[in-house]
Amino acid sequence: MSSNPWEWDEPTWRGKVEAVRAGRSLLPERWPNGARCAVALSFDSDHETNELRDGGDSVARLSWGEYGTRRGIPRIRSVLDRFGAKASFFVPAVSALLHPEEQASLVAEGHEIGLHGWIHERNTDVPPEAERDLMLRAADTLEQITGVRPVGMRTPSWDYSPVTLQIARELGLLYDSSLFADDDPYEILDQGESTGIVELPVEWIRDDAPYFMMNRFGAQRPYTPPSDVLDIFRREFDGAYAEGGLFLLTMHPHISGYRSRIFILEELLDHITSKGDCWVATHAEIARYCAETAGLKG
Repeated sequence: MSSNPWEWDEPTWRGKVEAVRAGRSLLPERWPNGARCAVALSFDSDHETNELRDGGDSVARLSWGEYGTRRGIPRIRSVLDRFGAKASFFVPAVSALLHPEEQASLVAEGHEIGLHGWIHERNTDVPPEAERDLMLRAADTLEQITGVRPVGMRTPSWDYSPVTLQIARELGLLYDSSLFADDDPYEILDQGESTGIVELPVEWIRDDAPYFMMNRFGAQRPYTPPSDVLDIFRREFDGAYAEGGLFLLTMHPHISGYRSRIFILEELLDHITSKGDCWVATHAEIARYCAETAGLKG
């Protein structure tokens, strides 16, 4: 195969496109109990693994990750408790090993713990066998710590390697939340074949990191006023509500857990719950409902 894309034959470029594809929509005709839309709140508990993943040993960056567990998670839990909302926490296995009591207590409170790699590795950069080993070990580790086998994943890189879907199928996962092909749930196809796996799509627009993440020694220094981020998230929710679809949000404890930013989650949940007809549920609950409603076979 030529390295120049303009020289590829049709089977080559079509094969790349068709490898992992969006299948039929799994948006149900109605949500449980007559809800107008479904709301899936997720928190990627990367903690210290952002620095560890890069092979770094910066004490300052490790302490930034530690802030996520010391202050970010407690503030997030307090807000969720106030609104009676259950959420999904995607946790690298190393984060879970560093903070096992956090994961166990979240599950005890009715929240979900999902797969998020071993050490927040870029799964597209590791060899296939290593990716498989890391994912299987991560699933075992989360189960040992929480007592619950994870049923869903979010890849650490929000991307798929050529073997990621194969590994997800081997694990028998109910859902993934790493891809972008729709606003609403859909079935993932593997080379055109039904997989029975529900995709709950992510989007950088509905993630706090692009608005606030910075690189101290690089050119990456974005800063969006928190009130503007709230406005974006609220407009995304309002669109999902108007269409009767899914609103899925991703936040990070070490990014949005600060005193000046936690109000984003507070005011957003206040707006959502004021509607009176929204189903706020874990990713697993939403994926299972969509699968069962569509008669999806794993």
